[in-house]
Amino acid sequence: EHEAEIILDERQDNGDGNFNYRFETTNGIAEERVGVPGSQGQSNMKGGYSFNLPDGSRFQLSFAADENGYNADSPFIPTDHPLPAHVIELLALVEELKRQGATWDDKGVRIT
Repeated sequence: EHEAEIILDERQDNGDGNFNYRFETTNGIAEERVGVPGSQGQSNMKGGYSFNLPDGSRFQLSFAADENGYNADSPFIPTDHPLPAHVIELLALVEELKRQGATWDDKGVRIT
């Protein structure tokens, strides 16, 4: 659909940093957001949005934005691959060598 109509539009703004809104469209786009005053004068917000993907599945994302920054949560956000077992073993070995007093130069060559 190239044209969508708004089927829900709810908004409230108290003018003091407290607000909330929610909207939905006929093509499946939806968003909601709640804001409250933050400790450093900013608006702290929580909310989320969703929409239909071309394959028929639904994209959903929730978020929080506050003194600690912006944090989003969604199964669609890429995640790091787990470290392979050999890398975990090598990192443990390096930590053990550090505990024993080993040091390395800026090129990674062990000097003690």
